[in-house]
Amino acid sequence: MPTIWASQALLPTGWARDVAVEVDETGHITSVTHDARPEGHRTGILLPAPANAHSHAFQRAMAGLTESRGPDPRDSFWTWRRLMYRFLDLLTPEQVQAIAALVQMEMLEAGYATNVEFHYLHHQPGGAPYDDLSEMSQRITAAALQTGIGLTLLPVQYQFGGCDQRDLTTGQIRFGNDPAQFARLMEEASRALTALPEDSRLGVAPHSLRAVAPEDVINAPQLAQGGPVHLHLAEQVAEVEEISAAYGQRPVEWLLDNAHVNDQWCLIHCTQMEHHETIALAQTGAVAGLCPITESSLGDGIFDGVRWLDHHGKIAIGSDSNIRISLSEELRTLDYSQRLRDRSRAALATPEHSTGRRLFNAVCAGGAQTAGRNSGHIAVGQLADLMALDDSHIDLTGQTGDKLLDCWIFAGDDRMVRDVWSAGRHLVQDGRHHARDQITTAYTRAMQPLRDAL
Repeated sequence: MPTIWASQALLPTGWARDVAVEVDETGHITSVTHDARPEGHRTGILLPAPANAHSHAFQRAMAGLTESRGPDPRDSFWTWRRLMYRFLDLLTPEQVQAIAALVQMEMLEAGYATNVEFHYLHHQPGGAPYDDLSEMSQRITAAALQTGIGLTLLPVQYQFGGCDQRDLTTGQIRFGNDPAQFARLMEEASRALTALPEDSRLGVAPHSLRAVAPEDVINAPQLAQGGPVHLHLAEQVAEVEEISAAYGQRPVEWLLDNAHVNDQWCLIHCTQMEHHETIALAQTGAVAGLCPITESSLGDGIFDGVRWLDHHGKIAIGSDSNIRISLSEELRTLDYSQRLRDRSRAALATPEHSTGRRLFNAVCAGGAQTAGRNSGHIAVGQLADLMALDDSHIDLTGQTGDKLLDCWIFAGDDRMVRDVWSAGRHLVQDGRHHARDQITTAYTRAMQPLRDAL
């Protein structure tokens, strides 16, 4: 594997100049040398590349199609969800694979090295399983084989339409599995991952406290067999009210009292928490999986990032609905939401680190944890999940240290991303994925019948 040389690099010890990184055939970093002579692949500003901690790939095909108001003047997340269910009835396995490949390509071009796919579209329209129960999981892995992205696959357990354990609606029926069938699905999804490089991972995702029985949430870590456990938690006011009425506790309170929440867990959104819940959940070691662009789009609310980080909480970033896949914009939106709520500036900065540095350090470490992946730092023994920014860009020229991150996140955008490696696989060069033309052609072909039907 060639050496990667950078004029500046962010290492665990801080910023360094003239850094050479050597990677072996397994995709792991074998050496990191300061003050090295330029050789191998030369780049500008080398950073660890974080994981995209939460994605529903198929929703990318809905981007821009749900921005009109319906007949209900109270249009909200729940009306958006009904539109999503109608869209779901049309998707074929071939279309899901084409959409997933586009999503993964766009993630890589934005600077993510890993796709943590919260995958709940399992069955045929009408709810009947495919002849191969893991057909749709295989489509996600086939997309990852094409794009080269690191994949953490999270098959989603989804059984009920609400806390009263009512039947799934027509829109939800493609998601549904009882516990026995879901256990078989997990086994088959694990076999599907064997087609991918060894850095792929399997976890489990009980969808939410509304969609599975309480015992299935509690038992999820055992089903994950050491892999990560992801759960939607406290996203919407109506969700909190339903769970409170059914369980006698708010969702965060119930989870903390009934499950052994630790660093195996990633709780998605958490936009409807009270102060005591934020502090208690932060102290468990679990990661808060934040999706600021989607949370803004759906009107979920604002995550209490200031209080969470002040109590040593861990965070990761995900693109969720994939309405817009942009790492820099996710980080900017997260920080700006705190400023707007509190009428402050640099809300997440500390005396030691700028806003950009604190956010980037947090999502690299938290993303690796939530993906179950040995990455997040440029260090010997870590997977070579790396990204490089263009040091000739007008907003980065002459900048050093943390100002590089601040200028990228707050003054620039993902067009500054020049190179991306996932476990040493050099997938993005000069800002472009190596298979962009083939992937976009397949996506356009897949989308045409969908758009005609919609």
